[in-house]
Amino acid sequence: MSGEPSPPAFILVVEDNPANQLLIQFTLEASGFQVDVAGSAADALESIGRRRPALILMDIQLPGQDGLALTRQLKADPDLSAIPVVALTARAMASDRELCLAAGCSGYISKPIDTRTISAEIDRFLTSA
Repeated sequence: MSGEPSPPAFILVVEDNPANQLLIQFTLEASGFQVDVAGSAADALESIGRRRPALILMDIQLPGQDGLALTRQLKADPDLSAIPVVALTARAMASDRELCLAAGCSGYISKPIDTRTISAEIDRFLTSA
C-alpha cells in the first residue's frame, strides 16, 4: 500500500577499526538505518552476497584488498555497479578525493566522522542515487 512507510535503508559499513565500526553502526542505527559491518573486502563481498545494501560506506585503507580496489571490483560487476559507494577516509586532500571518485565512489566522508551530520549525509547520497 502506498501509505505504508518504506523499510529503513540497509547500509553496509566496510571498516576495519573496531571503534569506528561501533560508532558508525550505533549512529546509523539510532537514525533508523539497518546496518551490517564488514572488517575486510572479503567480509564485504560475503555480506553483499547475503543481502544487497542500498549504500556502502567504504573505508579506503583496509587490510588485504584496499577499499578503492574493492570499489573498482564492485563497479565492474553489472549486478553490483548501481550500489552507491561512499568512501570513508582520514585523507582529505583534493588528490585523495579525486582517487575516490575515479575508483567509482559517489563521494566521500572524512574521518573522524561527525555523528551529528553523518545520517543526513547518507540520506543525501541515497536520494541522489
